[in-house]
Amino acid sequence: MNKVILMGRLTRDPDVRYSQGEKATAVARYTLAVNRIRIADREQQADFISCVTFGRSAEFAEKYLRQGMKIAISGRIQTGSYTNREGQKVYTTDVVVEEQEFVEKKNAEMDKPVSNPDDDGFMNLPDNVDDDGLPFN
Repeated sequence: MNKVILMGRLTRDPDVRYSQGEKATAVARYTLAVNRIRIADREQQADFISCVTFGRSAEFAEKYLRQGMKIAISGRIQTGSYTNREGQKVYTTDVVVEEQEFVEKKNAEMDKPVSNPDDDGFMNLPDNVDDDGLPFN
């Protein structure tokens, strides 16, 4: 079984590119700083994990994920290799992200309600939010 679950902070905004061809697909790459504690001296350190996601998930990352945000991801480890311009073989290890979720609110402004509930108990979305950008169906 190849399953990875991580929680950490983005070290920078996701780098999103689109594939060439008739059906251009979004590819987002980002690095997560994941805390770990060294048992010997109880000192906290971080691992920097390379992550990649594709398609709608990559478009979501481009639109909503920013440097410093704390997120949780699940996916799988994928290894690979290539030969660089100097002719040296380079080995890679990435987490291919299948799910990504927000873990905490970005700032205090997010504590403010979007709007007051209507009589039917539903809340109105602001005008600047489009239905296609929501992370759920």
